[in-house]
Amino acid sequence: MSSPAIAFDHVHLISEEPHAAAAWYRDLLGGEIAASYQTRGAVQIRVIFGAVTILIRGRRPGENPSTRNDLKAFDDYVSHDQWGTDHFGFSVTGDLRQLCAELKARGAEFPVEPYEFLPGRTIAYLKAPDGVTVELTEAE
Repeated sequence: MSSPAIAFDHVHLISEEPHAAAAWYRDLLGGEIAASYQTRGAVQIRVIFGAVTILIRGRRPGENPSTRNDLKAFDDYVSHDQWGTDHFGFSVTGDLRQLCAELKARGAEFPVEPYEFLPGRTIAYLKAPDGVTVELTEAE
């Protein structure tokens, strides 16, 4: 029996406004919208960041997804006790604090401002569409 090779493939998000969400990832974080198509009654959009793919799909017929858009407090964003995607992270090469300042100037919201997570390592949490949280962490 051969052993299967397993590699990371994608993060999958459900969005009330998938086209707007895909544009947010493209315009704010520099992703590339690689494809947009219909599957099982809903639009699905592939946004590419190098070797990482984010799949953003709309509501399928008969679905009633719950939302996290009303989260306000730090603990709400990083409690790790929510169903679905808690957060995903991007590694940032360069000055993370400067990048966060630039993103803020473009309208980004940070429920968790940049802080030193480990000695010499800064992270921040960015509020994304549909109640998704994106962790930005300085590359090692």
